[in-house]
Amino acid sequence: QLVESGGGLVQAGGSLRLSCQASGRTFSIYAVGWFRQAPGKEREFVASIRSIGSTYNADSVKGRFTVSRDDAKKTVYLQMTSLKPEDTAVYYCAVDETNWGTPRSDVYNYWGQGTQVTVSS
Repeated sequence: QLVESGGGLVQAGGSLRLSCQASGRTFSIYAVGWFRQAPGKEREFVASIRSIGSTYNADSVKGRFTVSRDDAKKTVYLQMTSLKPEDTAVYYCAVDETNWGTPRSDVYNYWGQGTQVTVSS
């Protein structure tokens, strides 16, 4: 089970840190990805982190978002800075049991319920 938290309303240029808490799984050996879905749009890849800690970010968030993990806490974080109105979306975390951290959402097996991020201009 995955539970996201940390979403909210923030002004453009602000920051938020999302958390993805896992339970009941061998979390440390899997990659975890972050995705987002804005109203009327398809779900898109944001960032991922493999079990060894290597990360991959979408071009749209490079230099602004950072993904990290604390396996002792079974938690993956998404630190978001310099937020823009176009970052407004529901953000989801998901587990990739292949551990590749691919941007393809169909590879991810387990998903959280999502947390809303709203960036006002």
